[in-house]
Amino acid sequence: MISETAYILQNKAETEHHYQAIPLYNIFLFEGKGTVSMDFTDYHFSGHVVLFSSPYQLVRIMAETPIKVRALQFHGDFYCIEYHKKEVACNGLLFNNIYAEPFVQLKNEDFNEMHLLFDKLATELNYKDDYSKAVIRAYLQLILAISSKAKIVSVTVPENEFANHYVTQFKKLLETHFQKERQPSFYAAQLGVAANTFSKNCKTYFMRSPSDMIQERVILEAKKLIHLTRKSMKSIATELNFDDENYFSRYFKKHTGVTPTTFREKVGISIVADLSR
Repeated sequence: MISETAYILQNKAETEHHYQAIPLYNIFLFEGKGTVSMDFTDYHFSGHVVLFSSPYQLVRIMAETPIKVRALQFHGDFYCIEYHKKEVACNGLLFNNIYAEPFVQLKNEDFNEMHLLFDKLATELNYKDDYSKAVIRAYLQLILAISSKAKIVSVTVPENEFANHYVTQFKKLLETHFQKERQPSFYAAQLGVAANTFSKNCKTYFMRSPSDMIQERVILEAKKLIHLTRKSMKSIATELNFDDENYFSRYFKKHTGVTPTTFREKVGISIVADLSR
């Protein structure tokens, strides 16, 4: 399942456009200046932009002037980013990355190339044969590869040596302890800073609060376990240190809008789940 659409956000009211959380991966291509809200975190953009969202992420684009948006949507069954991670290196970089902006600001030549690839892909969508499906996957893979290359170049670390060390240390701590430690005070203590200072630094470097960062990491892991394994919801709840399956289900729905069971039904179980057996 894959589709491509294009439309223009004409006036000030329409420039605040919402994309409902759906069980698909999304790639948005547009040019302008404004703000992108991803799961209620705001990021400012300017110039040529390609934006990425994962299943059941809520996206909102707020542009300062009318812009044309091209949207490409695909299901994991059509193109499994986990399975093709060696070719495009997009999982954890373009998608499922809680530590960086969810978009890439492209150079003019890359932006034009992206439009051309969108055009070619849209043309192939008019045909239903297996050869066209293979061509569409190849175009999609190229779009992701070009974006990954641009993203790696654009990812920067804080110039300040202390800030760089601080960001690196917090990432390591969160990746190590998120399953059991969900209180910001734990991470503040590990970093040797006051809780208020920790909160302020998180908002400076990651544009959201420590609690939001921790919750996002837990939800990301939950999505991975639901999508990439055949583990039961009870087993996943236990692995993520929830008291019981019902609490896990309420927590997951609060942050995604759907229950873990619905997420698995709509997004499906990746072929990666069987490859690891």
